[in-house]
Amino acid sequence: MIAVNIVGYKKSGKTTLAVALARALGARGLTVAGAKFSHHPLDKTGTDTARLAEVCQAVAGLGPEETALFWPRRRYLTDLLPLLAADVLVVEGGKSLGWLPRILVLRAPEEAAELSPELALASFGDVAAPGLPHFTEVAALAELVAARGFALPGLDCATCGRPDCRELAREIVAGAADPTACQARGGGLSVTVNGAPMGLNPFVSRVMAGSIRGMLAELKGYSPGEIVITLEP
Repeated sequence: MIAVNIVGYKKSGKTTLAVALARALGARGLTVAGAKFSHHPLDKTGTDTARLAEVCQAVAGLGPEETALFWPRRRYLTDLLPLLAADVLVVEGGKSLGWLPRILVLRAPEEAAELSPELALASFGDVAAPGLPHFTEVAALAELVAARGFALPGLDCATCGRPDCRELAREIVAGAADPTACQARGGGLSVTVNGAPMGLNPFVSRVMAGSIRGMLAELKGYSPGEIVITLEP
């Protein structure tokens, strides 16, 4: 999955751009998922969903036109990626996210300095960000996102030689590295859930791989080699 983060302050046009960008990416034949950060509780007040949420670890709401999943505690966007099966993830809001590139939507040029411009691929709209490519056409922005969007696992495991995913993301945006520098994906063990690759730092990868090989070694017919395990839901 590749991803991009639309950031800006209130009434800067984030939602308008997120919707238009998702539509443009879809027109390119890509499947698109969306995520929106809110400073307000999700609206389930007074519903049966709210009553269930008081006594359940998680509540799924399924209707004829939409589905929602509620947890009565904070979860992180990386936890939800396996549920968002798509080629591209368009995220609105989430200024603190440091593991994916962003597009700045500004009301004034000076706002750019407060929105981590080192993670920005470009700015969009009526106001340009100093030193960044600037777009006013959604179709051109969609082309940029399709070419340069990415999503790191957000583990901050430091095994790539950087202190955290933010630093690696900064280097990728600057053209000094690419997503393959992330050591938490690939290697001897890889795990995907619903097609989404899971981030595994090398220690976890070694523990899991060793445990699996140890259990399989007790089975008749086992010999060292490539192992393929399929776990159906």
